[in-house]
Amino acid sequence: MLRINSTFVLRRYNNELQTSEVFSTAGRTVKSGLVSSAVVSSWTWAATLLQSSSVAYNYGVSGPFWYASGATVQVILFATLAIELKRKAPNAHTFLEAIRARYGAATHGVYITFGLMTNILVTAMLLTGGSAVVTSLTGVPTAAACFLLPVGVVLYTMLVETSFSASTVVFWY
Repeated sequence: MLRINSTFVLRRYNNELQTSEVFSTAGRTVKSGLVSSAVVSSWTWAATLLQSSSVAYNYGVSGPFWYASGATVQVILFATLAIELKRKAPNAHTFLEAIRARYGAATHGVYITFGLMTNILVTAMLLTGGSAVVTSLTGVPTAAACFLLPVGVVLYTMLVETSFSASTVVFWY
């Protein structure tokens, strides 16, 4: 109810129009601190945490430091690339939009395929990492945990998230 009321108040008294563009980009008003925390949280996967713990166990306190140092090059390159992309294509929402505008439809299709394969790989990695944690905590076989983890996510999405999302979308228009 809080989200519905806040949307109503913003639309009525501030004349603020909530469109899908504003929702997906936060009105393009997100500052660098929040962006950097989002990058760190999205790049910290289950496998990263598990491997970092394993390195700490095997090599002591310096192990996770050197493990994380290897990822700093990627983060710095990504940040530099994101800044340049924002300068060159300020209205682009995704890197795929910039790729299509710059290199054409064929290259865009190749990058869509790479992106899809990367998402499948990351999903499999997160699923197996999560199932390894469930296996070590409960003793459930890893194969069973791989099938049971998505069931919990689907049930949560169907029962909890759908009601929130539907009520928000109804009051946007």
